[in-house]
Amino acid sequence: MDSSAWDDRYANASGLVWSAEPNRFVVESVAGLSPGSALDIAAGEGRNAVWLAGQGWRVNAVDFSTVAIERGRELAAARGVTVDWRVADVTAYRPVPGSYDLVLISYLHLPAADFAGVLAATRSALRPGGTLVVVGHDLANLSGGTGGPQDPTVLLTPEAVVDGLAGLRIRRAETARRPVPTSDGGTVDALDTVVVATRPAD
Repeated sequence: MDSSAWDDRYANASGLVWSAEPNRFVVESVAGLSPGSALDIAAGEGRNAVWLAGQGWRVNAVDFSTVAIERGRELAAARGVTVDWRVADVTAYRPVPGSYDLVLISYLHLPAADFAGVLAATRSALRPGGTLVVVGHDLANLSGGTGGPQDPTVLLTPEAVVDGLAGLRIRRAETARRPVPTSDGGTVDALDTVVVATRPAD
């Protein structure tokens, strides 16, 4: 899906396409880290970026949808926090190497070669001691979960993500369950890849 299609999707939504609250795995992964500089890649409407800013992080948020970025600005203003927003295609965006204490990639689904390029760029953007968090719909979600893309070529596995993180220390790499509310008041589990890695201190 290109940027104009995402612009249309966000523009035609009556409210936020995604929740205003941060992803549970992002919250878990950031717990205990000292706030510093953070980069949110494919930030969408900014729920994670805005939450991070509220925790004291200095956040740069990047997405190729101008409508999503505008929604993010509105959410940040409503929460009284500051985020540096940038409209850019993350497959071409190259953050300054060694400039972030935290990099987040949340539900970015691309063909394998494009995703590998994003991983390489974000890995190099970490400062020594910095943390990379990757969360996304797992390949196993196709048969054992709910929601998410139905194209297996853009889904994640912990193993595939870890393969792109040479030189980092893997702190967590698993397929995790995420309860999703159903219309009858119950829940059904989605399956997500969750990987947390750190760049060794020099």
